Amino acid sequence: MRKLVFGLILAVFMIFSTISATPASAASKNQFIIINKSTNRLAFFENGKLVRTFSVGTGRQISYTPEGTFTIVNKIKNRPYYKGGIPGGDPRNPLGDRWLGLNARGTYGTTYGIHGNNNPSSIGKYVSSGCVRMYDEEVRWLFDRVELHTKVIIGQFKSQAFEAIASKYGYNANVCKGVCFKGSQLSKGQVGFLTVKKPMPLMVRTKEGKYEVISTLPVNKTYKVYEVNKNLALVNIGGKFVHYNLDRIHISYLPADVIKKVNEYYN
Repeated sequence: MRKLVFGLILAVFMIFSTISATPASAASKNQFIIINKSTNRLAFFENGKLVRTFSVGTGRQISYTPEGTFTIVNKIKNRPYYKGGIPGGDPRNPLGDRWLGLNARGTYGTTYGIHGNNNPSSIGKYVSSGCVRMYDEEVRWLFDRVELHTKVIIGQFKSQAFEAIASKYGYNANVCKGVCFKGSQLSKGQVGFLTVKKPMPLMVRTKEGKYEVISTLPVNKTYKVYEVNKNLALVNIGGKFVHYNLDRIHISYLPADVIKKVNEYYN
């Protein structure tokens, strides 16, 4: 009976261990983190957009904080500071109350991490034994938002823009300087997006007022929509036109409040 119970417990443990490690639980929001040791700044990206940057503290010697591509493998609230025998949640705890563990240098989230700190004056400096320190209130924000298995890049990138670093490492970071919607920058007069479901003739309007085909739009490409004229059965995608044929195209309209923001921004 003891062997049976032990076997059942082991089986359950293995199932849950497998679930926590499966790729299905990988970040679903297309998140990405960059830590630039040259400037002691951390950047958080989500869905192709740079959401927020933070000041951080890194290793007091350049080699202490590992460099490379890592993954967030655990998230722990009130982690004890075992070395000093300080319990989690204690104001004296130098790890703060949030821990994001990294699989750096052959470890699995127990040695290197992004965490809070009980000494705010150390943030922005080279002070740690290898971890990345953040202000407590800021690491709480990141902890609540970031998902397990999010990729973290750590390196010395001098004064490079975070978007450029992200692109170098294969992350498509959209730089939105105006009004954005779901990670895409919007243009003056835009009312939506058009996606091609089946090949569509692309037309221009001649001086005589006629519409002449100049090329064919390929499937699955998306274009900005500036006007939908149902009377003429035409869609303006920026000075060029396609037929308003919902069997061959799909139009997603921008919400009214977003269109208002676009008009206000460009007026």
